[in-house]
Amino acid sequence: MYNHFLLDAIKTTLSKIKVEKLALVASNDNFSVKELIDLTFYEDEQIGFRAAWVLENVFSENPLRFLPYAEYFFQKFSLQNNLSARRHYSKILALMTKKNAAPEIKEIIASYATDHLVETVFSWLIDETVPVAIKSHCLNILANLNVKHNWIKEELLQTMNYLVDKESIAFYAKVKQIRKQLAVNSF
Repeated sequence: MYNHFLLDAIKTTLSKIKVEKLALVASNDNFSVKELIDLTFYEDEQIGFRAAWVLENVFSENPLRFLPYAEYFFQKFSLQNNLSARRHYSKILALMTKKNAAPEIKEIIASYATDHLVETVFSWLIDETVPVAIKSHCLNILANLNVKHNWIKEELLQTMNYLVDKESIAFYAKVKQIRKQLAVNSF
């Protein structure tokens, strides 16, 4: 059952300020982050996108509030087919896997079997229908998870070499950044 307040609030176009206010409401202890994750799969893709945008802001503003639902988020990650919502999902996972993520988040990532996440992220990266913004987050996720799965580096380098001429200039710039990150992590 969805939270009716939030569902009503995201049925209309949202501004960044309104999303931030909704994220504050959703960060409240009386609100279910699990319901918000479920709402990102709403049959109306615009509502799903808006819910994902709020979810990203909940994570950004209060990552510890998100933590009890991290594994649920991981389970749902691969099922997200709404490209607009995927942008926010991939950004959340990129933030969760960052080197400077909160210790509690690092612990969850370290103990979770992330193989299916890696597989999904690689599939999104090579999918021609996936927008470059999502692919950019995918590059971050894979480079970040290389610490946990050392085989990722070689596969990611090969994939980037293959994709670099097929994607935009923005993608090329991101690839340069990721190559530097991988070079630093290999020492």
